[in-house]
Amino acid sequence: MTLEPVIGLEIHVQLKTKSKMFCGCDNRAEDAPPNTAVCPICMGHPGTLPVANAQAINYGILASLAIGCRITPQSKFDRKNYFYPDLPKGYQISQFDKPVGVDGKMTLENPYAKGNERTVFTIGITRLHLEEDAAKLQHAEGGRASLVDFNRAGTPLAEIVTEPDFASASEAKAFLQELRLIMRTLGVSDADMEKGHLRCDANVSLRQVIDDPAVEKESVARFNPKTEVKNLNSFKAVERALEYEILRQTKLWEIGTPPMVTTTRGWDEDKQITVEQRVKEDSADYRYFPEPDLPPLELAELENAVRRTMPELPEAKRQRFREEYALGTADAKQIVETPGLADFTEQTFSELREWLSSSGEKEEWDAVKPKFAKLVSGWLLSKLLGLMAEIKTDIRIAKLTPENFAEFLTLLHAGKINSTSAQEVLRAMLESGQDPSQIVAERGLEQVSDLGDLELAVDNVILANEKVVGDYKAGKQAAIMFLVGQVMKETKGKAKPDLVREILEAKLGKL
Repeated sequence: MTLEPVIGLEIHVQLKTKSKMFCGCDNRAEDAPPNTAVCPICMGHPGTLPVANAQAINYGILASLAIGCRITPQSKFDRKNYFYPDLPKGYQISQFDKPVGVDGKMTLENPYAKGNERTVFTIGITRLHLEEDAAKLQHAEGGRASLVDFNRAGTPLAEIVTEPDFASASEAKAFLQELRLIMRTLGVSDADMEKGHLRCDANVSLRQVIDDPAVEKESVARFNPKTEVKNLNSFKAVERALEYEILRQTKLWEIGTPPMVTTTRGWDEDKQITVEQRVKEDSADYRYFPEPDLPPLELAELENAVRRTMPELPEAKRQRFREEYALGTADAKQIVETPGLADFTEQTFSELREWLSSSGEKEEWDAVKPKFAKLVSGWLLSKLLGLMAEIKTDIRIAKLTPENFAEFLTLLHAGKINSTSAQEVLRAMLESGQDPSQIVAERGLEQVSDLGDLELAVDNVILANEKVVGDYKAGKQAAIMFLVGQVMKETKGKAKPDLVREILEAKLGKL
């Protein structure tokens, strides 16, 4: 018996608006004392009336367009009725049959694919709808009591529901990471899973693969009762929970007792297992009906206005960075992963291009572009990011500017500093904000390229190391590297190693 996973995701994205979804309370109060960012509206007091947050609606449209959804011309809010201590009104204002966006689609690469897993996959987006968040329950140790903080109640959420198109846990992880990047690129959410800005519930079931052409496709494609896994607060948790649940359900199928009802299970991070919670409700159990206190939303004109504000999305930017700047696939992906880093990189390339056009260099941009791409990716992704992590700074607030970083790279390109000196210069730029030429001049770090000076240093090293010279003459080619090192020491690291070796080989060949 061959089984295949059927996985769908329900994702809540906390929108980064100034105020809550239906009232004027501060939406940036997650670190405020409990129950201080509340009002009669978000607390559900009788006689209060909600007013929809215009910025949240615009964000919902923008996010829908970014994930390929069609905007519903006339949308509306509904009441979702259920009782729970974290729901002050006894119902949640959400959207049922007329969400903001429907019928989306995303095609992605899966960098985590293993074995026969797909390296490229397409996921359908069922809907994106807006709703208000519930309050936050804080459970006391030992389970003796639960406290409710209503600061989060009424926070605007965009819920994204996918089709059950994921075929592996790794695809779900890759999708969520791309979705987080999209939301951050749009500026609609910080999408931090650890802080609850991006929350995910995963629905998973198994079905038997039947390769018999006599069996109708409809019977093969049917869905079995699903298990909804909750409490997933990291990408790794999503991946591990799905892998565990696929294994658990596989074992149930093998002994002839596959899941027969839809259930909800929670992910236990400590034990790395899912734990059954309850039988899942159907939508009918929520008794949806149109929210009487909110008018329908006419979105056609809003869609046109919002569409004009759409920024360049991550996949388009990755492709452009590969084509326009000759960056490798992995480098472009890493750079675009952080919007601030992508902006810094783009400004750096712009400065490099301007330098090339005004420097009198004979090389054309297209010819020199691969060299600069190698310099940018090498010094930006390894050296600069490493230094910033060491001194605990961020590219958005660092003292180093793209203009100075580009000038630093031109010094390397022109051979005016070597890699050893360059690391000292880069650290000084990051700490002080000085331009690199000034640092090089003040510290005397410019690379020695005068042939007379270098030949004198080489002559001194040859005279001082007769045995090593003899070893080289006897055929020990590695001996020359020792001599190169001695010349570098003689010049205090300012010599160009390739040029030093060239001079050494020429002089040693005449001995």
